[in-house]
Amino acid sequence: MHKILITICGRGGSKGIPGKNTRLMNGKPLIGYTIETATIFAKLHDAQIALSTDSEEIKKTAELFGLRTDYVRPDEMATDQAGKLPVIKHVMEYYETLNNTTYDFVLDMDITSPLRTVNDLQSALALLIEKKEAVNLFSVNKAHRNPYFNMVEEQPDGFYNLVKNGNFKTRQSAPKVYDLNASFYFFRRSFFDTYAAPITPKSLIYDTPHICFDLDEPIDFEFLEFLLKNKKLNFEL
Repeated sequence: MHKILITICGRGGSKGIPGKNTRLMNGKPLIGYTIETATIFAKLHDAQIALSTDSEEIKKTAELFGLRTDYVRPDEMATDQAGKLPVIKHVMEYYETLNNTTYDFVLDMDITSPLRTVNDLQSALALLIEKKEAVNLFSVNKAHRNPYFNMVEEQPDGFYNLVKNGNFKTRQSAPKVYDLNASFYFFRRSFFDTYAAPITPKSLIYDTPHICFDLDEPIDFEFLEFLLKNKKLNFEL
């Protein structure tokens, strides 16, 4: 069986949606959705779940769902400028030292993009295992906008043109493009020895077969709560 570490990372100082990681979402703290899915997946793979946070409130809320940790995120990794990959690598190395082991895969599950299922995680892991030369995989959804057809950017002369060159008459005829939904990322352990960004020449995607989006703005939080309260999701969260 592959050795898997599941990382759940959350800062206490969110500005877009203050306190979003522990804020109630349809009667449950937002972090609870991620911990519950991670716990089911962890039992299937005998995986370890690691929480990385600078917030005592997040720690105490995680404990309500059975996730406890003695790990403390360094202050320099708890700022607005801190990238997530160093955070994941630091907590991974902590648990490798603690458990005297080396993980085969790391699964990072984002608290603020909880619309994923255990089946999503199982299917995505299978894709990465099958494609041995791939170093990581991230979840996406098909994009509603297409840089070959209906997305423009400013040119050096101040005029605007398509982001990517193409002569496509419909969005459907243009090359397929995807939005990262930030829900989850799988990494081979070797990824962290080579790469400093999640998108690499050897990355795979998991095309999420249902609605999935990140909570960036307060309206996103309200929209997801509406979907949950009114049972509008076409899958079981």
